[in-house]
Amino acid sequence: MSEKQLEDMIVAASEILHDQWMLIGRQVDTGFGGRIDLLAIAPDGALILIELKRNKTPREVVAQAIDYATFIEGLESDRIAKIYDDFAPGHNLADDFKARFGQALDEETLNESHQIVVVAAAIDASTARIVRYLNERDIAINILCFQVFANGDEQLLSRAWLIDPAETQTNATVTPAREKEPWNGEVYASFGHDEKGRLWSEARQYGFISAGGGTWYSNSLNLLNPGDRIWVKAPGHGFVGVGRVKGKAVAASEFKLPSSAGEKAALEVLKGHYSNSGEADPDRAEYFVPVDWLETVPLEQAVQEVGMFGNQNTVCKPKTPKWRFTVDRLKQKFPNYNK
Repeated sequence: MSEKQLEDMIVAASEILHDQWMLIGRQVDTGFGGRIDLLAIAPDGALILIELKRNKTPREVVAQAIDYATFIEGLESDRIAKIYDDFAPGHNLADDFKARFGQALDEETLNESHQIVVVAAAIDASTARIVRYLNERDIAINILCFQVFANGDEQLLSRAWLIDPAETQTNATVTPAREKEPWNGEVYASFGHDEKGRLWSEARQYGFISAGGGTWYSNSLNLLNPGDRIWVKAPGHGFVGVGRVKGKAVAASEFKLPSSAGEKAALEVLKGHYSNSGEADPDRAEYFVPVDWLETVPLEQAVQEVGMFGNQNTVCKPKTPKWRFTVDRLKQKFPNYNK
């Protein structure tokens, strides 16, 4: 399969790239002699620059992608809207974003961060080495390898990431280079409370955090390890608790909770509406992480102050003074954080 054919296939079915990315541009002119193969947007407004390797050398493809990233970094909302209009004439980016992700596009957070994805037919050692080096230094870059296999008259497409996409997703968390500092060891977690969906009261009662509805939301749970201390924020409310992780993330069908009839699968016990598509589509299933709460508060007592850190990633490990400031303040508000 040629990379032109692969590009056409991605445009026709963008979910083969990622189930929570929305394509917004193709062959985007950078204005300095280059064209970005594909441009996508994530639920938090982050942009994803997608570059096909074609026949370029490892140094060429990585250097070109980083060069194009300098163009992406400076894009304002009106220019992004124009790129989408060229890609989907007659469509409106804000309207289509809301239809795709179920939430309004916030111009304040649009393109606050970005990541680079190199798409290739094979991962050579040199490119892998360069990309790993950059990613370990918080440059959000990854390689997605596609291979085609024949099965009779059918063509089967396999997909493999060089690096767990949850890592590059969270590396793209907004931390300008001038503001970076060593990670303070404290983990940020977002719990998407919704009166018609996940319930913070149940997470408090049973000891867990969860995410689902797409790998963009659930994959970052895999960054958590037993013993990690997490500071949990309910978007739209504020910080609601601090706890220690007790185990790795597991699918809802494997997560057990106590009931009057003994232990049962989580979704048989909980009253909230959690993603329940594990059998039909594991990528959209709900995943749970057990937590030993050190201190929590109900939503109406959530802690939110000017200057506190916030992010739509379910889990991240921020390296910014804003996160250090936030944790220092939260330790005052949750004095049992270290019990």
